[in-house]
Amino acid sequence: MYSVNAPVPASVKDVAADLRPALTGFDRVRERHEQTLLVKRVPADDRKELRTAWQTAKDALAGAPAVEARVSEVDTFQNPPNGSSPVVYLAVESPGIHDLHARLCSVFDPVPVMEGGDDYDPHVTLARDADGFQGRRAVDNIDGRQVGPVTWTIDELHLYDATYGERVDSISLPA
Repeated sequence: MYSVNAPVPASVKDVAADLRPALTGFDRVRERHEQTLLVKRVPADDRKELRTAWQTAKDALAGAPAVEARVSEVDTFQNPPNGSSPVVYLAVESPGIHDLHARLCSVFDPVPVMEGGDDYDPHVTLARDADGFQGRRAVDNIDGRQVGPVTWTIDELHLYDATYGERVDSISLPA
């Protein structure tokens, strides 16, 4: 799976690191280097398709400005449309990210129940999988917690390869 992601600054990663003690009830906690902001999944089965898809994405983003983003709260997906639950995350407020997402959805079909219309919920995943009593306690302990706030400018997007966990390419904003 490939995606267009926005990197998050060290200040957001610091907020996540400060929350780590509250995440001990979760089975999978994201490491600092894994924390990014998903803007849009990109359909491509191989590197050749990926080159075409990335050019399509860059064309859709032409003229797109740098955008502001803000993190100030921890939230949860109790029943995410895919993967295990619950998911605890830093909620990202950014009309600009929604605009970038919409540009990309104009050229790539939105993933059903995740990316279409009001389904897109920008966030930085902190942890997932919390079972039983301890898991419910872990969720209750962190859900709705106020953090920061941290505000930053997103002036670059990355093409990310989830299979290898690496950035493949980048585009600067304004594009």
